[in-house]
Amino acid sequence: MAPVCLKDCKAWQDAGMTLSTTSNEACKLFDATLYQYVTWTNDKSMGGIEGCLKKMKAADPNFVMGHVISNGLELIGTGRSPLLDKDLEKEFKVMSDMAKTQQLTERETMHAAALEMFAKGNIPAAAEMWEQILQDHPLDLLAIKFAHDSYFYLGQQTQMRDSIARILPYWTPSTPLSSYVKGMHSFGLLETNFYDEALKVANEALAVDQKDCWSVHTVAHVHEMKADIEEGLSFMKQTENNWKGGDMLACHIYWHWALYFIEKGEYEAALTLYDKYLAPICIASGSMLDIVDNSSLLHRLQMEGVKIGKRWDDVVQVTKKHTKDHILIFNDLHFLMSSLGAKDHEMTAQLLQPLKELSEFPGESYQHSLIGELGRPLSQALVEFDSGNYDKVVELMYPIRYKIVNIGGSNAQRDVFNQVLIRAAINSNTKSHNNLARSLLIERDVLRPNSPMTERLMRKASAVHTLL
Repeated sequence: MAPVCLKDCKAWQDAGMTLSTTSNEACKLFDATLYQYVTWTNDKSMGGIEGCLKKMKAADPNFVMGHVISNGLELIGTGRSPLLDKDLEKEFKVMSDMAKTQQLTERETMHAAALEMFAKGNIPAAAEMWEQILQDHPLDLLAIKFAHDSYFYLGQQTQMRDSIARILPYWTPSTPLSSYVKGMHSFGLLETNFYDEALKVANEALAVDQKDCWSVHTVAHVHEMKADIEEGLSFMKQTENNWKGGDMLACHIYWHWALYFIEKGEYEAALTLYDKYLAPICIASGSMLDIVDNSSLLHRLQMEGVKIGKRWDDVVQVTKKHTKDHILIFNDLHFLMSSLGAKDHEMTAQLLQPLKELSEFPGESYQHSLIGELGRPLSQALVEFDSGNYDKVVELMYPIRYKIVNIGGSNAQRDVFNQVLIRAAINSNTKSHNNLARSLLIERDVLRPNSPMTERLMRKASAVHTLL
């Protein structure tokens, strides 16, 4: 669903969000970029996001909001940081210098300031500034999306839900992309366990545009979290042609599809999806979301006893480029899964060695401030799990299990850590850990009734108990 028309200078002004440029072309290309960001697509008819950004900068090299959206998309992708990347550092300096020397609106100045905070790792402060923008400009879609994604990285699920709830009444059905904003709200509802309401809102959004990948994604999550496996598989099959063109999110939706097969114990079907879609997309894109999905899926399959073969070697070729990033703990843990899976001991050491110093001197980085409490114990737990030291895994993970949400990601994504803890407790040589495994599985069964995976793990836990 392409926008009916892209906003020029006057249209942005009429919408109450004046852009400080005299170039109508730059304004329209800004709108086109924003549209693609919100819809998770590289629209070929528009030239894709990169094409639009290039033409926008050519149309007006001094357009501050053009630099804001360009730099913001780099940061939100979490694959680059101006603290590590000299080219991106230069781009940020250009943006900052322009913001200080040009006569901008207060909204534009705040956007640039929020990005500078995000670049330093102070994501909570950036999100708060975008919220301040939204109090006066509830139709500012860039602020909405940047705040939404920031809360996702912070694991702040309630804030993610309420951020959209506050501005939703201003988005009437006639407002362009209003259904996508509704889709964002559905995801916040899902992550705070309002499954029925999330499904209702997502379906309302899909009734407007069936190609809305984010709303499809919400529905996929609901079926995953409720262990409605057959409904989930049916939904994937029926809607595949609608969402597979959303190139920025298609890999992730295929990941959800594969999770249903793992839940059922149909591992070959999951591997088929991996080989056909997830791996090729990841190698081609190199995006963080695709890397995380590939690493997580192979790790889950490996825990189920599936032979992964050489697949880890391909993943490591992509993750190895980011060994020194340390932008998000969540990303680092998935890089570590890949290095452990591929038996790349050098990469594992390179990932782990800087953690102590980063935790002691975090600077303004919120993520680095969490390394001591979460990053180091979780990283060590993955290493111990890989080595079969299951008692140590339980000792490391159990005390922090309710804090893991703070590393960000979705409930479905972080479930990999729940599974690591449960499997370690089952395999531990300590009876109290075996008892813990049964308790955790009872808890899991209440939250996801009729889960085939839970039943399999319960049988395994019972067998261990019988042997003892």
